[in-house]
Amino acid sequence: MTVMDTAPAGAPAETGRRVRGAGRGRYTIGEVAAYTGLSAHTLRWYERIGLMPHVDRSHTGQRRYTDRDLDWLDLVGKLRLTGMPVADMVRYAELVREGEETVAERERLLSAHREDVRRRMAELRSTLDVLDHKIDRYAEARRANEERYAAPGFTRPDS
Repeated sequence: MTVMDTAPAGAPAETGRRVRGAGRGRYTIGEVAAYTGLSAHTLRWYERIGLMPHVDRSHTGQRRYTDRDLDWLDLVGKLRLTGMPVADMVRYAELVREGEETVAERERLLSAHREDVRRRMAELRSTLDVLDHKIDRYAEARRANEERYAAPGFTRPDS
């Protein structure tokens, strides 16, 4: 799986995936590890805990990931970035595998997580405001010191 300048025909627009061999659709665990930044060990662990759907195997037993698997891993990566606990991601994966009758429960799970993400974002914004205030105060103090030292006849204490 090699990065190219343009996305292959049929690649989902939201993933931005760019791979050689458009339509090839079968990737080794090493290729998927390189694409996702996850280790092969992590990919196997995802499969073992039920976070990854069943991964097809070649006649020699090698895992063969599909474009659909890569799309799923893109989603899992985004859920990880939001701080979703692994147990909740596994539960979500189970619900997806159970089919359409679980749509309402999937919606509830993701909605609850979205509220948690929004709460944490508000906390981060508040924390960022404090940092911005402190940085502004230090910048003002630095400028005041620079102006004082630049005044005619004033010498720095360290000179």
